Amino acid sequence: MKPQPSGREKLRSLPSMDLLLSIPELEPYFSSLGRETVKSVLSEALKVTREKIMLGEDTVPSPEAVFTLAFPELNAKKKGSLRQVVNATGVVVHTNLGRSCLAREAIDAVTSVSRSYSTLEYDLSEGRRGHRTDHVEWLIRAITGAESGLAVNNNAGAVLLMLAALCSGKEVIVSRGELVEIGGSFRIPEIMAFSGAKLVEVGATNRTHLKDYRNAITGETAAVLKVHPSNFRMEGFTSSVPREELAMLAREREILFLEDLGSGTIIDLSSFGLKGEPTVSDCIRQGVDVVTFSGDKMLGGPQIGCIAGKSEIIKKLRTFPLLRALRVDKMTLAAFEATLRLYLSERFLDIPTLSMLGVKADDLRNRALSLSAQLKETLPEASISVVEVEDAVGGGAFPAETLPGWGVTVSMEALGSAGNILALLRECTVPVIAGARENMTVLHVRTLIQGDEDIICSAFRSIAAGR
Repeated sequence: MKPQPSGREKLRSLPSMDLLLSIPELEPYFSSLGRETVKSVLSEALKVTREKIMLGEDTVPSPEAVFTLAFPELNAKKKGSLRQVVNATGVVVHTNLGRSCLAREAIDAVTSVSRSYSTLEYDLSEGRRGHRTDHVEWLIRAITGAESGLAVNNNAGAVLLMLAALCSGKEVIVSRGELVEIGGSFRIPEIMAFSGAKLVEVGATNRTHLKDYRNAITGETAAVLKVHPSNFRMEGFTSSVPREELAMLAREREILFLEDLGSGTIIDLSSFGLKGEPTVSDCIRQGVDVVTFSGDKMLGGPQIGCIAGKSEIIKKLRTFPLLRALRVDKMTLAAFEATLRLYLSERFLDIPTLSMLGVKADDLRNRALSLSAQLKETLPEASISVVEVEDAVGGGAFPAETLPGWGVTVSMEALGSAGNILALLRECTVPVIAGARENMTVLHVRTLIQGDEDIICSAFRSIAAGR
């Protein structure tokens, strides 16, 4: 019987990099990733192989074995990381899946300014340098009714700029019930500390009264800050102070009244069955001096942070040095301007986020019936049904609200459990992100965009063929 090679002999027989790079199967990766990236991935595979041998594992250090080890990483890098997916979760503003889809007009605007030179910072009428946010500031004013507006890279940046420019070194009063943490560890106390403002907590977690704010005001107080609770809600024995009362107190004591509205809404969504959220215009009318809100959530545009309020206060923000670090790029501005123009012309349902929120139940059911019919043709062996589901707004807005919707359930013994099917769908050329219940895969149709049904059927066809 031939003796097995020792670990030292296996180490000596590890293939050289030149030998690995000559493997024919690597040719497609050279053209898409470049030679140095391929070498880096192969080096890591060689390192892992070497470590396995040193640990005594029965590892064959052949070129083919090293390539097999490197293949998943090479394939992942070739595909790219930031990719299109199908959102079949029913969560409209899905934070992890890119939040809002852009309107066609916004996509066209991005394409136009990104493939050519543009008027990003050029004033055509004067023939000289202009200001990049001029393109959207007048639209923010027109749509919200504020005296002035400003745009930065996101709402966290807007809050930071507002506090740093207006309250650094001074006290800011916040209700304990509003000291929230939002996704990504964005905590109001930490942002406030980073801005240089001094946090003054008032009230109890569940109840804060006007006298709590009044008693906390000192000669060092710069502002009262109201914060949207985002995904957090309290019910039962609770109370908070109305904006009008806080605005009156702030004017009386000559301090600022600021608000972080979080997702923010531009129009009243009660016609969609979504009630209780103030619009930006409501905040302005009720006496808030400066309001910050997001552009990529309920507004339905790109990631951007909006600031609306009194002109003399916004002027201070516009000249504060931090603004340059938070400024917006041309493609984002183009998408945001196009989105705001849809609001200006009251073409709300041309914005995908609002269209998904406002779609009628009968339309959702018909779409689910159509998808079900397509899937039955694709998977004749599967059990497929049309069911009622609960969808969600997402993005931190209306966290207690559910949207009645329709979906399609899929189960197929040959494909395994719902968890296994979900994993297989995520591995498809265009990944499909879905839900599950009672060991069935659930495809919510509310969040499908045009063409997604064909992608879903193609994905199931692919995983069924590979079972």
